[in-house]
Amino acid sequence: MKINAENLSFRELNEKIRSSKSRKIEIENMLGQRYTGSGCTGKDIHISGIPGNALGAYLTGTDITVYGNAQDAVGDAMNDGTITIHGNVGDAAGYGMRDGKILVKGSAGYRAGIHMKEYMEKKPLMVIGGKTGDFLAEYQAGGKIIVLGIGSENACPVGDFCGTGMHGGVMYIRTEHKPDLPPQVLCEDADKADIKAIKADVELFAKKFGYEADRLLDSHFFKLTPNTNNPYRRLYVNN
Repeated sequence: MKINAENLSFRELNEKIRSSKSRKIEIENMLGQRYTGSGCTGKDIHISGIPGNALGAYLTGTDITVYGNAQDAVGDAMNDGTITIHGNVGDAAGYGMRDGKILVKGSAGYRAGIHMKEYMEKKPLMVIGGKTGDFLAEYQAGGKIIVLGIGSENACPVGDFCGTGMHGGVMYIRTEHKPDLPPQVLCEDADKADIKAIKADVELFAKKFGYEADRLLDSHFFKLTPNTNNPYRRLYVNN
């Protein structure tokens, strides 16, 4: 099914998506409509244009592909499915995401991965091909974030305050330049076991966007995890 989003409000567009009996939906001429695919189940949505805020919020078992950029809060609290962005994303991508995958060919704005979480087998994944703004993985409680830093090899690809409030999950940063981190975040050189742990994720990214996975994996990565010996409670509790 094809939908021409020109002159459609975000409510009208979402109603067309939800009421369609087709699994595959192609949306053309999109320009800033919000909440596209919000709470959607069982669809394969392809978007030409620029979706507005909260693309794929509360997504459950739907795949969304954007052939361009996307705005803020991509995958806000998503439960399952995959969001693939062939461009850049704005701020707070993956805010509170609970499961599923967000793959971004380009860069992300501020606060990517904020409040990501996991529960038992539900472990969300975000792979960012370029660089990120400040506060990456702020308050991260679970899941996996991989920043590949493609095109930013001469500098650290993450901004300031990376991992602030991080108390779960893991980050992998492809760079030779150690990020500036709070003492509550541990930073280690990724070893062979770590590279093995991200191999399938990087291969998926490379397949989506036309990169060579082996060349990306044959690089130096830092592994970032919470420092349980120096928890954030010491900032607030006098003991």
